[in-house]
Amino acid sequence: MSNRLVARRYAKALADIAQQEGTLTAVQQELASVSALVRSNPDLARLAFYPLIPPAQKAKAFEAVLTSMGASATVRRFFQVVASAARLNLIHDLSTTFDEFVDERTGVVEARVQSAVAMTAPQTQALAEALGRRTGKTIRLQWRQEASILGGVKVQIGSTVYDASIQGQLRLLKAKLLSV
Repeated sequence: MSNRLVARRYAKALADIAQQEGTLTAVQQELASVSALVRSNPDLARLAFYPLIPPAQKAKAFEAVLTSMGASATVRRFFQVVASAARLNLIHDLSTTFDEFVDERTGVVEARVQSAVAMTAPQTQALAEALGRRTGKTIRLQWRQEASILGGVKVQIGSTVYDASIQGQLRLLKAKLLSV
């Protein structure tokens, strides 16, 4: 079974618990903090990823770290289960997957936006609002400058692409001219 699939099962269970407790975003922030701490601390990364340390020792050491950083009881219990099951190496996947569950449950969708030039804050806000009205969800924009589209914007939400770029319009015009 792939690591991503295993992480998905654990993250879903935690998301269910956090939603019942009403602490979904707080737990999300805690998971992000724990993941960032493991990334920034080589000793903690060794603890999480080194396979020869027995799971019980990992669980005990990780519990001490979480307690010292003031983690909630839910997060401490979650990592107790994860460490005891020898799955602490999935910590970054757990955080990423949990973020996806939080977005899904709170109605947030990521839109990948490409434009030829940088967008101003009012343009970005107007685009997010228009996409939000169209999808019925809250939009989080991920912008990338792409000079090849010449002008306009190209937006991808999931598998749906909205192409309002000059490049796209030229492609359509070319197809019409060739089909005549």
